[in-house]
Amino acid sequence: MKPMFLPGVENNPQKSPYADLIRVAQESGAEYPQIWHMFAYMPKASEHLGRFTQEILRGPGAFSPGIRELIAAYTSYKNHCPF
Repeated sequence: MKPMFLPGVENNPQKSPYADLIRVAQESGAEYPQIWHMFAYMPKASEHLGRFTQEILRGPGAFSPGIRELIAAYTSYKNHCPF
């Protein structure tokens, strides 16, 4: 997996569940979303982003969560983004 463009963020995770997820993924050689580095770098600030994302994708709405995930995946694909 390519490194992030922000090595200071990538190389300085704070104690958080995301830091643990990154470590486990790296140890197993698995790919993982690079945004986890931002979540691990600033866990307190990124809590809000995580809750926002879950509400948008899983909260009440005109489309099912599956369709919303599909839209997000297609958008990422069109933007050449791996997640």
